[in-house]
Amino acid sequence: MPTLCVVHSFFLYKPFNLYTTDAPLTYIDGQHMSFTLSATDVFTLIVVSVTLYWVSKRTRLPLPPGPKGWPLIGNLLDIPKANFGMTYSEWAMKYGKIIYADAAGQPLIIINDVDFANEMLDKTMAGELAGFREWTSSLNYGPQLKESRKYMRRAIGTRESLKKFNNLFESENQRFLKATLRDPDNVHEHICNFTGAVISRIIYGYEAQDEGDPIIALAQITLKNFSRFTESGAYLVDFIPALKYIPAWFPGAGFKNEASAAKKSLQEMAEIPFQHSMQEMAEGTAPSSFITDNMKNITTEIAKRDLKWSASSLFAEVQRKAQAEIDRVIGNDRLPCLADRDNLHYVSALQDEIYRWRPITPVGVPHKTTAADTCGGYYIPKGSIILPNIWHMLHDPAVYSNPDSFSPERFLATDDKHPEQDPRACLLFGLATDLHIGSLFADATVWLTIATALAVFRISKVVEGGVEVTPDGKYISAFISHPEKFRCDIKPRSAWAEALILQS
Repeated sequence: MPTLCVVHSFFLYKPFNLYTTDAPLTYIDGQHMSFTLSATDVFTLIVVSVTLYWVSKRTRLPLPPGPKGWPLIGNLLDIPKANFGMTYSEWAMKYGKIIYADAAGQPLIIINDVDFANEMLDKTMAGELAGFREWTSSLNYGPQLKESRKYMRRAIGTRESLKKFNNLFESENQRFLKATLRDPDNVHEHICNFTGAVISRIIYGYEAQDEGDPIIALAQITLKNFSRFTESGAYLVDFIPALKYIPAWFPGAGFKNEASAAKKSLQEMAEIPFQHSMQEMAEGTAPSSFITDNMKNITTEIAKRDLKWSASSLFAEVQRKAQAEIDRVIGNDRLPCLADRDNLHYVSALQDEIYRWRPITPVGVPHKTTAADTCGGYYIPKGSIILPNIWHMLHDPAVYSNPDSFSPERFLATDDKHPEQDPRACLLFGLATDLHIGSLFADATVWLTIATALAVFRISKVVEGGVEVTPDGKYISAFISHPEKFRCDIKPRSAWAEALILQS
């Protein structure tokens, strides 16, 4: 810090009181040369010196610890191609809350802590090429983001705004229960239809078909594209941004054609239902809806509900406890509704544990630093890709007791313990840089699905040859993770349960 030393020498030669005078100061060196400085000049020098000192100190901070890399390629061979969250969680146990890896010269920072993750923002390059920056959750902060969120918050951003949709939620949920009763082997498709039907009615006033709806099918294609293009390191362009400028015909540029097709499906998903609504408005037949060009909320709710069926099949005792609470609080003459939520504590705890146990986004959206920074006492280079490791945050033994066990009780307060940390604080890293406005909407519909399904269905393992077949618990490894299709036995709990499902 040589500059600071020079300033310090002024005080050795000529003491002064900065607060009592603006009189010029004369500096005399060993050769009797002199020049005049005012107190303001000296104060400016002090500020500059201190600033330079802290900047130089920041650049002297060490990089975060991480696996040792190879020359030129760094840790490119160490970066997982699947099970990202689990692999990075193993790294976290060895290297700590912040990890550095080098992907052929591209710095990667894996964040395993909620507080540190909150400091890092921005998005991946592949998502930009595929058009996903047009989604509200993928916009950089600015006028477009603020305007989009203003409209979304007005529609579904508060608990009060959601109340007007309660009847819609419950009527579409009734369709879902009937479809599951009629064809339990295709519960995954019923979940997709239910999720899309709720969203399309709220946003566009569009009532989806029970099966084979073209809008829902298009949304599913977009979901798969979103998961692929936001996956950490799925494309080399994420590590070498200049590749986005090479022509599509160039060898190795196949990602550009994929991105172009993904962008086309995204635009169609926004445009087709929008034009449907506009046509109905022109004809005077449009039902009440909130028209927008954003239907992104269809992405994660499907995975959450898939996971619910998997958990129910594996953990029969948890299912029985939830059903006992529903029977005690609701009875058997009606289905649970959103107004019952505050009274069904175990069902809500079950939902929380489903979120935590197998997060739908094991690693959050990759972010990118726009300037050099520091975090947790480490130096973060400019242009680093930041990966929030949601899996580890939700399986950190320092935060959750026995994190690998499925235990809704962890979220219930007792006389001698407080509930463990709400998993939603980590899940929000999955799709947005701050509070995802649609999370309240998604949370309400997921809760309603869990409560009503458990009220009327008994979900169990399939029995073949007198032997129970346990689901293998395998998951599709992608940005949005959900169980691979599996078999389970879904039957009405009783005759009265079947009657509740079939009522209009």
